[in-house]
Amino acid sequence: MSKLFIPKDYTPVIDYMESQRAIKKIKDFFQQELAYGLSLRRVSAPLFVTPESGLNDNLNGIERTVDFTVKDMNETEVQIVQSLAKWKRMALGKYGIKAGHGIYTDMNAIRRDEELDNTHSIYVDQWDWEKVIKKEDRTEEYLEDVVDRIYIALKNLGDFVNRHYPELRTDLPNEIKYITSQELEDMYPDLNPEERENEIAKKERAVFISKIGGNLKSGKPHDGRAPDYDDWELNGDIILWNDILESAYEISSMGIRVDEESMKKQLEISGKKDRENLDFHKKILNRELPYTVGGGIGQSRLCMYFLRKAHIGEVQVSVWPNEMIKKCEESDIFLL
Repeated sequence: MSKLFIPKDYTPVIDYMESQRAIKKIKDFFQQELAYGLSLRRVSAPLFVTPESGLNDNLNGIERTVDFTVKDMNETEVQIVQSLAKWKRMALGKYGIKAGHGIYTDMNAIRRDEELDNTHSIYVDQWDWEKVIKKEDRTEEYLEDVVDRIYIALKNLGDFVNRHYPELRTDLPNEIKYITSQELEDMYPDLNPEERENEIAKKERAVFISKIGGNLKSGKPHDGRAPDYDDWELNGDIILWNDILESAYEISSMGIRVDEESMKKQLEISGKKDRENLDFHKKILNRELPYTVGGGIGQSRLCMYFLRKAHIGEVQVSVWPNEMIKKCEESDIFLL
């Protein structure tokens, strides 16, 4: 069921056409900052993959894919990608990229089960990135170093936008706060995960919540994560406070990827041991793929945040329920 939040007295700071120009400026600037900060080079990526490759992701573990058959391949079934986490790791091995360097790509996807609201669309556009690391880099310290580099890129983007559009005025804190999902539950035991994120984001304005996927002391995970790409002990979300929407605002989900031990453990916990027979999973278990760290950074989400928009439909074209379109029109929210 879709839901919509209408900010009180909302008025776009810059108009539709100037927003279009600003979107391009933001995307061009940030991808250069990201590539420089993490030593990445841009590559092309697939829009669809075959199911038997094991390369597609079911994200939180329950989302359905968009499937179709290809006439000239004897009606072979293929799936629209939901994430490129696994494909990127395969690509790094294929390209022979060395530790300390990586790739990024423009990822486009369709997520048919997304609940539509101000920040969620069935159309996904993000920078997907992945970097080769050494086995000994699989530590919390290394993960935080990567997060710091991404946050510097975000800070630099904020300065860039403020120079070009001073009326937008974005003010991020100098440093990002680190907290584990268990520490957050301990801090707010009577709140649900979404409410906890709102509290810590409002307090700190920029936070990295780590260790997402496994069960907490409460017996429930902070959030769902597929068992076969992030290591649940070495992952997390970059979250900012969005004062337009008055809520926590996820910019990136990322993490150090599973090695042979953590994937085997997480598949067993999730009851997904049958995946060990898929091509990708076999390569992980046989240590045929590089150890990596990676993630996704929403392009439209980034633009929405820095342009101070109330709805992601103001910065990307998608489909929306008629009732949502009507309410947005009545509230000066211009959906593309």
